[in-house]
Amino acid sequence: MTRVAVLDDWQGVAQSSTDWSPLKARAEVVFFEQAFDDENDAATELAEFDIVLSMRERTPLPGSLIDRLPRLRMLGITGARNLSLDTPACTARGVVVCNTVGGAASEAATAELALGLLLAAARAIPTGDANIRAGGFQMGVPVGIGLAGKTMGIVGLGRLGSHMARYCLALNMTVLAWSRNLTSEKAQSAGATFVSKEELLARSDAVSIHLVLSPRSRGLIGAADIARMKPGAILINTSRGPIVDEAALIEALHARRIIAALDVYDREPLPANHPLRSAPNTVMTPHLGYGVQETWAEFYRQSMDNAIAFLDGEPVRVTNPEALRLV
Repeated sequence: MTRVAVLDDWQGVAQSSTDWSPLKARAEVVFFEQAFDDENDAATELAEFDIVLSMRERTPLPGSLIDRLPRLRMLGITGARNLSLDTPACTARGVVVCNTVGGAASEAATAELALGLLLAAARAIPTGDANIRAGGFQMGVPVGIGLAGKTMGIVGLGRLGSHMARYCLALNMTVLAWSRNLTSEKAQSAGATFVSKEELLARSDAVSIHLVLSPRSRGLIGAADIARMKPGAILINTSRGPIVDEAALIEALHARRIIAALDVYDREPLPANHPLRSAPNTVMTPHLGYGVQETWAEFYRQSMDNAIAFLDGEPVRVTNPEALRLV
């Protein structure tokens, strides 16, 4: 019987997000709610599956893992691309890769979370909540800052960054923006002012990152960039952890030079003994950015449809059509 693995269901929402019965009628469907320990663990757990439906970049899928999955015939990804997947390795093996389309819900949801992290960091909301639950009240809660009249710097003014710009303008903030390909005209159309990265970091009271992780963006915010930020400035990252130099960030947090509001990390899930877990001046969420009900319904329905279409011999949303010649 065909076996289908649904990976990285970290919130336990996959089965309730769509009706899986059409696929379950034709295959054994197994849901994995825990992250794999490492590549060896993934290879062992997935060796007997014909179809793997992955979730964004949660489980890395390098060629070394693909080559250890002898039964694998189709691999589903959510979103248009997955930078942790070695698509050429799949093509060489004749493994068909299918993606999902759309994504408007996840796009807005990530920007909304960035706004939430900004507010939580500015007003120390998590500390206030913890105080109330522990029987206290205001004592020990840091005095917050008002955002009206402050300056937000947005690194990456694409769709998500433009959402964030609008939210900050509604808060009566001044918005600066920078990315390598940004122009003054495009920034102005989003209500922002185009400046250099150096000026953005030096002038902003808060900085929000909205870039895709790539070789060009990896380590883009390094120690020198963090050092340029105002004392007490807020650094928000809902994009990908490796865009920021993690060691430099941790050093700045322990020195209490800046505040970090983070949804993404170099390694996910964040290891139990990771220094960020005990860092001061930090608000953290467990990569919730795109994970709202509307996104799950879209991702899982299309993922199931992709698997059924493949079983029907008519695969859809194929990203490596060259592999079809080897199927």
